[in-house]
Amino acid sequence: MHLRNSKIIVVKIGSSLLVDDNKIIRKKWLNSFAKDIKHLSSKNKKIIIVSSGAIALGCKKMNYNKTNLKLDKSQAIASIGQIELMNLFSQTFSKYKLNISQILLTLEDTEERRRSINAKRTLENLFKLNYIPIVNENDTTATSEIKYGDNDRLASRVAQITNADTLILLSDVDGLFTKNPKINKDAKLIKKVNNLNKDIKNISIKGVNKYGSGGMSTKIEAARICNLAGCNMIIANGLYLNPLSLIERKNNCTLFVSKVSKLHARKKWIISSISSKGELMIDDGAKKALINGKSLLAAGIKKVSGRFNKGDHIKILDKRKKEFARGLSSFSSEEITKIIGHHSNEIQKILGYVTKSEVVHKDDLVEI
Repeated sequence: MHLRNSKIIVVKIGSSLLVDDNKIIRKKWLNSFAKDIKHLSSKNKKIIIVSSGAIALGCKKMNYNKTNLKLDKSQAIASIGQIELMNLFSQTFSKYKLNISQILLTLEDTEERRRSINAKRTLENLFKLNYIPIVNENDTTATSEIKYGDNDRLASRVAQITNADTLILLSDVDGLFTKNPKINKDAKLIKKVNNLNKDIKNISIKGVNKYGSGGMSTKIEAARICNLAGCNMIIANGLYLNPLSLIERKNNCTLFVSKVSKLHARKKWIISSISSKGELMIDDGAKKALINGKSLLAAGIKKVSGRFNKGDHIKILDKRKKEFARGLSSFSSEEITKIIGHHSNEIQKILGYVTKSEVVHKDDLVEI
């Protein structure tokens, strides 16, 4: 398997791999996982672990039922469980002389350019210190409006900002199947996906997304983010002991092969955004100009949707409402509403102050 060619590997593990249905910690599994990490580290691989489990372990400690938790209570439970989670990793990994550190991220930490660069630097410095970062979403403060919502997407963003070579999503199935394998015996495992849009066209993701905490649709979304960031992605069964060794030995998983990314790091970050603040619908003339490498001007905009500020991520749609590009807006939605359809030389007069002439500059714009 191509793991031997990967220098930076991100591994995502769900809470069901750490705690079983009876709220018993799967210590034997975690020991085998630590052995796998030790093996990869000995080959000079840089590893980042994205782990769920804080709320599950908090519920176990407090003897709460996770399904009945309200948001404010779950934040407190996550705070209690976070220490349990890190203690669990610390006790297990120290047996194999593996150093671990903790990083808690919120959505804005990867969506804001400056903060994503800071997160990247922290992770790089931990590699230099020979520490393995264990990343989790900061469930203690995140609300439903500002959450990744699942660790599949969080892991893909971590892979993207660190320029990882491979992201491994450990699930409770062997990979992506043609149908839901838990219902259909004739379901076949798709071992390799070379072209994401083409190869999964005939698969009903909705029919396959009943397994895994994030569901298969979020894993496909994670694959798209990795794809555009030049990072391969693997979905594999994490329920077995030594799950990473099994990937290398048996290759019984789904590999999503990334496109060779020619995008500049800044553009990779723009296109991988998962929390666009608004949308601009443009006419055919503006679309043609963007295809030819030009910036987006106010004259070509037909409609503004959402409320956003200068510098925010926005989606750009064509007349058929199909997403065509993403970019960083040079204006707020309020300003664009005033200048929509006008020529650039009229903007200063309309707004009453000097601004840029491009609504989205070509350097801040990426076609999908």
